[in-house]
Amino acid sequence: LTMVPVANPLARRRLQREGERNLNRSFQPRTAPVDYEDHLTNLLCPIIDRHEVLLDLHSFESQGEAFAMIGPRNNTGTLEPFGRAEEEGRLARTLGTPTVVEGWLDIYAAGLSQRAGGAAPTADEIAYGCGTNEYIRSRGGYGVTLECGQHRDPAAPGVAWRAIRRTLALLGMADLPPELADEPQPSHPRLLRLAGVTDRLHEGDRFVREWATFDAVSAGEPIGHRHDGTLLVAPGDGFIVFPNDRALPGSEWFYFATLSERRLG
Repeated sequence: LTMVPVANPLARRRLQREGERNLNRSFQPRTAPVDYEDHLTNLLCPIIDRHEVLLDLHSFESQGEAFAMIGPRNNTGTLEPFGRAEEEGRLARTLGTPTVVEGWLDIYAAGLSQRAGGAAPTADEIAYGCGTNEYIRSRGGYGVTLECGQHRDPAAPGVAWRAIRRTLALLGMADLPPELADEPQPSHPRLLRLAGVTDRLHEGDRFVREWATFDAVSAGEPIGHRHDGTLLVAPGDGFIVFPNDRALPGSEWFYFATLSERRLG
């Protein structure tokens, strides 16, 4: 068992998500590290290499409830081949969040293709979207990201602590403490699949209101306006995910998710 309490000390000191860049992008060893996060990655990859399971704890900027993110279903494709989906799903279900999200790398690749006018993304472009969990899956393990809550949410540390203890119990490494052992078992969470991503194209692009992750929308419901007045509406019934009203032009503005039929574990 290895615990890394603060994976990005520079970002922690600055009280923001990034130091010089997002540590959870292009997560792979570097022979010639360039920035601060490259050096961190070279320290963290050998640690992950020695392990089979990863629980990656995060907090986020916008308001919203805690949730977990999992990887692909079992597959032998080229994007992210995987064979441990049942174990990963069981871990996500054990964490006790009301919502679990799947489909990150699929929708990341689709976003790259969308920005390139339909051209298939290169391997290097895909690699940039890979973080810690994609890395451990590539090494034969499995991992779940737990978004514990908004950065300053006083409940977030408790979400993280319960998740750590439940994970250790699931893996047979430690008994649940009495206060958790007496709680009812987590019910099956709502599972959402990322289905689309919309970029912010201009500084004048605006949401019609303040959105929070997992806000429900109905087909045709207004979501935002382009700077030229074009109205963006929900393509169907679903949910807003990761809305970012500070997104830079050319980067992800919000994601759209739908209910998934997948079963966890």
